[in-house]
Amino acid sequence: MGTKRKRKRFTPEFKAKVVIAALSSENSEAELCRQHNITEAQLSQWKRQLLENAATLFESNRKQSDASTERIAQLEQLVGRLTQAVDIQKKALDWIALNRSEE
Repeated sequence: MGTKRKRKRFTPEFKAKVVIAALSSENSEAELCRQHNITEAQLSQWKRQLLENAATLFESNRKQSDASTERIAQLEQLVGRLTQAVDIQKKALDWIALNRSEE
């Protein structure tokens, strides 16, 4: 039976660091690959992923921010309605208690 090689896992931060180093031309790609013990094919894939998704990085932040702002506004409205409902129930209970004590 052959032994299975364990697949390396790289963090997004590590990938970004290596790709930025490759794009900034500080070192040759071959040198970077040797330094970080990765293949040139892997580095090429990471570069392609970064370049393909670069524009969406900026769009997604705005969309997430808009969605978060809208959700916060909805939740604030809900809190306002619930607060009113609780206040009405408290006043009703106070009124009931007052009427019972008068009997």
